[in-house]
Amino acid sequence: MDFYLTALLQGLCLSAIALGVYLSMKIFNIPDITTDGSYTLGGVVTATMLTHQQSLWLTIPAVLVIGGIAGAVTGLIHTKLKINALLAGILVMTALYSVNLKILGRSNVPLLNTASIFNWLNITADPNQNSLVILLIVVILLVAVIGYLLKTDFGIAMRATGDSEQMIRAMGVNTDRMKITGLALANGLTALSGFMMTQFQGFADINMGIGIVITGLGSVIIAETLINWLRITSVVWSLILVVGGAIVFQMVLAVTLSIGVDANLLKLVTAVFVLLIVSLPRLSFRRQHD
Repeated sequence: MDFYLTALLQGLCLSAIALGVYLSMKIFNIPDITTDGSYTLGGVVTATMLTHQQSLWLTIPAVLVIGGIAGAVTGLIHTKLKINALLAGILVMTALYSVNLKILGRSNVPLLNTASIFNWLNITADPNQNSLVILLIVVILLVAVIGYLLKTDFGIAMRATGDSEQMIRAMGVNTDRMKITGLALANGLTALSGFMMTQFQGFADINMGIGIVITGLGSVIIAETLINWLRITSVVWSLILVVGGAIVFQMVLAVTLSIGVDANLLKLVTAVFVLLIVSLPRLSFRRQHD
């Protein structure tokens, strides 16, 4: 039971990255690879600030801002220099490796006797159950805030930028600014995931973000599949399903490990699982039309 509870907690920690990928991929149609670097950036900043006895309430906004700056840089390279969004993300992600290493000072920093968000409330004696309640509160707040934002005039303009950029530009909206803001928001959320996961696992590692974008993509793909099957149009329900996708993704990996699959094959299993999620709806759609 504790094994699957841990997977649930990890899914909730990574839900912010899933929401970030949802914003960049589904709202703006931008494949943002900055994710790998900004996730590590969130963890690195968290470890550095907390080990220097900085408060959590200073660390959280710092993580959000610095993650947002990373996303904004990608947006600026893409919109102002007219460089392909994928390449812009790769360039920033590559640069962030050196930035992260410089901030962290070494490859791995443990969090010993530091402040933790998981000690914020003491509801139950079981630390895992206590962590679950805190993470649920954080995720509910994130979904509520993002759901509200996407329903405002600004959020509608963001969504329209991804759906029909030429039309919304003709209406006087600065689409470049929308993309930069959207990528900043997405990477701020990704950095927040790095913050939560670093505290959950008790250390920050320079390589913690390698391949993490596949987790976000897999979560969004699972959510998108459910959204299409259930024909959901509500923004809030879509966001809830994205969070659910992050949890399902981690549960699948937990089941994989529990049945005895070699941990060294976990990345392979992840890739195959995402491939199946992507291909199944298309295969069933083709059969219906054959």
